[in-house]
Amino acid sequence: MASDRLQRRCRRLAALAVALILAGCEVGPDYERPTAEAPVAYKEAAYKEIGDWKPSAPSDLLNRGPWWSIYNDPLLDQLERQIDISNQNLKAAEAAYREARAIVAEARAGLFPTLSVDASAQRSGQGAGSGSSGTASRGRVQNQFSATASASWELDVWGRIRRTVESDVASAQASAADLAAARLSAQALLAADYLELRVADELKQLLDDSTAAFLRALQITENRYNGGIAGRSDVASARAQYEGTRAQAINVGVQRAAFEHAIAVLIGRPPAELTVAEAKFVAVVPVTPPGLPSTLLERRPDIAGAERRVAAANAQIGVAVAAYYPTLTLTASYGVVSSAIDTLFRAANGVWAVGPQLAQTVFDAGLRSAQVDAARAFYDQNVANYRQTVLTAFQQVEDQLAALRILEQQAEVQNAAVVAAQEAEALIFNQYTAGTVAYTNVITAQTVALGDRQNALNILQNRLVASVTLLQALGGGWDAAQLPSDAQVKDGDAPAMRTSDAKTP
Repeated sequence: MASDRLQRRCRRLAALAVALILAGCEVGPDYERPTAEAPVAYKEAAYKEIGDWKPSAPSDLLNRGPWWSIYNDPLLDQLERQIDISNQNLKAAEAAYREARAIVAEARAGLFPTLSVDASAQRSGQGAGSGSSGTASRGRVQNQFSATASASWELDVWGRIRRTVESDVASAQASAADLAAARLSAQALLAADYLELRVADELKQLLDDSTAAFLRALQITENRYNGGIAGRSDVASARAQYEGTRAQAINVGVQRAAFEHAIAVLIGRPPAELTVAEAKFVAVVPVTPPGLPSTLLERRPDIAGAERRVAAANAQIGVAVAAYYPTLTLTASYGVVSSAIDTLFRAANGVWAVGPQLAQTVFDAGLRSAQVDAARAFYDQNVANYRQTVLTAFQQVEDQLAALRILEQQAEVQNAAVVAAQEAEALIFNQYTAGTVAYTNVITAQTVALGDRQNALNILQNRLVASVTLLQALGGGWDAAQLPSDAQVKDGDAPAMRTSDAKTP
C-alpha cells in the first residue's frame, strides 16, 4: 500500500520535473560570433597588379595532399608523417583535448538524477547500573539494520547546467583547435629545419668545391714560387685562403648537426637515433597564393580556438546570471529498518520520503553581481584576444608575402652578382698567371666570389623558410570544419583528434 502511494507520488513529481524543464529557459546572452575586421585584399596583391611581382601558382594544396608535399621531397614527407606518432608536445595537446572532453561529460552528468544506495548494521547498548530501589539493573542491547535507496535531481530550470555544458563544449573545441595549431607548428618547424639542413648541405658542398679550387691555386702559386716567378707572400696568401675556407667547411657541421638533432626531437626520437644523409637539394621556392583575406578566418586553428573561447566565456555569463534564481531539487528515498535482519525486508518495516526542495540566496553582499561582472569582463577579454589573433594572422601573411617578394628580387640581383664575381675571379687569376697583377688581387676576387655565392645561399635559405612560414600562416590546408562538432565532443566521436602510440616501422 505504502509502496503504491510512493510510486504515484514519484510519477507526479517526475511529470512536474519534465514540465519544469520543458518550460525552463537558459538565462544569459545567446552566443553571436564577434565581428573581426578583415581587409578586402592583401596589401601585397597590389604588387601583382602592377607587374612588380608574380608569385608562382602551384596546384591547390588540398588537391596535392599534405601541405609539405609542395616541396616534392620524399624524406621530408616521411619525417612529417612521424610527428603525429611520436611528438611529445603533440601528445600533451591531445591529452589536454581528452581532458576537456571529460570535463564536458562531468558537466552533462548534472542534467541527470543522482542515485545512491546505503546499508548499515548497528548494535548498541546501555551499561548496567543501580535501580531506584538500590538493586542492580541489567544493561539493554539493541540491534538495528537498515537499507535505503535515495535519489536527488536538481532541475535545470534556469539553464545553469546547460550553460555550463555549452561553455565546456566550446572549451573542448578550443582545445581541439589548440591541438591542430600545435600539429601545424611542429610540422612547419620540422619543414624549416629540414630545408635549412639541406641548405647547409649545399653550403658545405660550395665550401668543399671552393677549397678544392683554392688548393689548385695554392699549387700553382707554389710552382711559380719554386720557379722564382712569385714571392713567398703569394704562397702564404694562397695557403691562408685555402685553410680558412677548409675551416668554414668544417664549421658547417655544427649547424647541420643542430638541425638534425632538432628534427629528431620533433619526431620524438633521441638525436642519437636519427641520421639524415647528405643529398643533393633541388632549390625550388614555391609561393602559395594566399586567397581572399576573409577565408583566413576559417583556415587558422589559432583563430578558431580564440573564437571558441569567446563562445565559452559567453556561456559562463549565463552560468553567473543563473545564480540569481532559486534552485529546485527533487529528492526521494525508500528504505527498510528492522531490529532483526531476517525481518528487514518486510513491508511493515518500510520507510519513505519524497518532496521538492527550493533554495534561494537572500543576501550575499554583492557576490552574484560581482561574479556576473567578472564573467562579462572575461568575455570582453576573450573578444579582444580573438580580434588581436585575427590581426596578427593578417600581419603574418603580409609579412611572408612581402618577404618572398623582396627576397625574390634580391635573389635575382644576387645571382647576377655571383656571375660577375665568378667572371672577375677567373679573369684576375689568368692575369696573375700572366704576371700582370699581384696575388692580392686574386685573393680579393676569390673572397668576393665566395662571399657572393654564400650570400646567394643565405637568400635561398631565407626564401625557403619564408615559404614554410607563409604556408603555416595560411593554416597549412586546415579548415574550421575539421573541428569536432558539439555531438562529437559529447559522444567522444573525434578519431582525427587522436595521435598514435604506434611505433614507426
